[in-house]
Amino acid sequence: MPLSRIVARGIDFASIRAEFDLNDEFTTEAMQEADSATDRYAKEREDRTDLALVTIDPPGSKDLDQALHIARTDTGYVLHYAIADVGAVVEPGGALDRETRKRGQTLYLPDGSIPLHPRELSEGSASLLPDQTRPAALWHIELDVNAEPVSWSVTRALVRSVARFDYATVQSDADSGRLHPSLTALPEFGKRRMAAAITRGAIELKLPEQEVVEDANSTWRVAAAVRTEADDWNAEVSLLTGMCAASMMIEAKVGLLRTLPPAEPGALADLRKTALALGIAWPDGAAAGEILAGLDPNDTATLALMSEAPKLLRGADYAAFDGTVPELFEHSAIAAPYAHVTAPLRRLSDRFTTEVCLAISADSEIPAWAREALPTLPDLMSGSDSLSNKVDRACIDRTEATMLEGRVGEVFEATILRSRENKRAAEVFVSSVMTIAKCAGDPKEGEHAKVRLTTVDVDERKVEFTFPA
Repeated sequence: MPLSRIVARGIDFASIRAEFDLNDEFTTEAMQEADSATDRYAKEREDRTDLALVTIDPPGSKDLDQALHIARTDTGYVLHYAIADVGAVVEPGGALDRETRKRGQTLYLPDGSIPLHPRELSEGSASLLPDQTRPAALWHIELDVNAEPVSWSVTRALVRSVARFDYATVQSDADSGRLHPSLTALPEFGKRRMAAAITRGAIELKLPEQEVVEDANSTWRVAAAVRTEADDWNAEVSLLTGMCAASMMIEAKVGLLRTLPPAEPGALADLRKTALALGIAWPDGAAAGEILAGLDPNDTATLALMSEAPKLLRGADYAAFDGTVPELFEHSAIAAPYAHVTAPLRRLSDRFTTEVCLAISADSEIPAWAREALPTLPDLMSGSDSLSNKVDRACIDRTEATMLEGRVGEVFEATILRSRENKRAAEVFVSSVMTIAKCAGDPKEGEHAKVRLTTVDVDERKVEFTFPA
């Protein structure tokens, strides 16, 4: 079913900023520190501006945390991954350090971001912008022919990005055989890493992602977020680096991990039951990730099953440790230990985990400012993650309600994502307006059905349908 160009005019995202007390202004002291920031480790850096690093980010991005170069070798692959060295330019204990600890991460709204760091730093002097020499934490990862890592290290270096790409451009270049030389091995690497993830038992959910976009005539609409294979290949670079970082910290018995407990047996049983009800085969011994990865993304039953799969991924957390590795140290969706280290311009924790990894790799003392911060980070990051999710949902819900205002009573084709269960209402996906909403009545999960729009409240950000129409 084609997506209609349903748009909404005059959406006030400022009200959401006010509701969640979001402020993109920094204190005078923090701004002064950002403006005068210098590289504290300038004399220690290796000059690696010889590496033809490139960046891959959404169009228009300026806060560029990562730049990569990947090449085939006689024994497999070698990956160089440069991460903005924020720990070298933010003064420990200073005004900017204190401010970033309050924020936790950059928040993205449809009409602009609330940055973790002042834009002068995150989009300027610390960003890995093309044709600019920048301080970085440079990961060097050697991989075998199956793209499994065999050795890794990270050092402070000077780097220089030679090109900036977005995902669509990388995908187009890959399809036409004209990838930048620094990326020619990326598709093969990415596909092998994705295959390895399924073998490990990783779980990846491919639900249609909603995003609020602005049209040329200043109207807003909810659309399906475009995701290419290049997105997945690039994500595997970050995932691999985070897995290597986690291994380093576990061996050294100090650091910060991103954790997720194994799925509850009941959740797995429920997912299998739903799959069978939808006519999806689930052979004995097959893992959930294997089943989900093998589904046709365009099939209605796939959408319904994917909407149930998040039950497998409950309990995500951060685990800080120093001296004793936590009992839960793996991330079950990745099926391996994992740490955030690749986005320090946009995520607070990565500044500290990167510093820990640099010290471990150099066999030197971890700076006290980084070590002492570790126990405080789980609460800070969990709080900012929660806020980010709430802001994202509020922006989408308000846009959906504004788009559909005045259309109460209309009938829409929908996919039933979830049937009614006890007090929980059914949930439907209306692709023509890219809306996921509650539905009164008792439609059957996984089926197509006609539903009627019965409730729209812009102020409450509420949309509801009814079945039968």
